[in-house]
Parts: sequence; C-alpha cells; structure tokens
Amino acid sequence: MDFSKTWKTAYFQGRTLRRATGLGLFDANFYDVETDEEFWLSGPKRDRSDTRYGPEGPTVEEGAAVAYREFLQGAALPGREDG
Repeated sequence: MDFSKTWKTAYFQGRTLRRATGLGLFDANFYDVETDEEFWLSGPKRDRSDTRYGPEGPTVEEGAAVAYREFLQGAALPGREDG
C-alpha cells in the first residue's frame, strides 16, 4: 500500500482509495474512487488490536507479513524510525 504525500489517497492492489473525511460514511474512512466501495484502513498495533470489530486477527498482505511480524517483535515500521 502506498499513500499520497498528503495521506488523502491510498493506492492498493490497483485501486485508488480516497479519504472519506466529511462524507458521513458510517463504517469507513476510505472509499474506492471507481466503485464507491468503502474500506477501513488502519495501521498495525503491537497489542494486536488491529481489527475494526470482532476477535479475528487482521488481514496482512503476503508482501507485508515479514515486516508485520518484525513490527510485533519491536522493530520500526518500514520507512519509520520511531516504530
């Protein structure tokens, strides 16, 4: 996943997701600009409370799995020095 410099747009698996601030969406903070499908994007949390609802764990992209496991062990997120 990549973000624009302003963090108002996310790019994920060929989708362009725009921040939904002020749109009154009930359970989303981003939406797909082509399909209007709604998404909740959140950063990882070391206490593993990554999911929006329910006890199941987060969905982690295959390409991010190693970095996620390292983050849970105390490493900084890629591109960040403060972890």
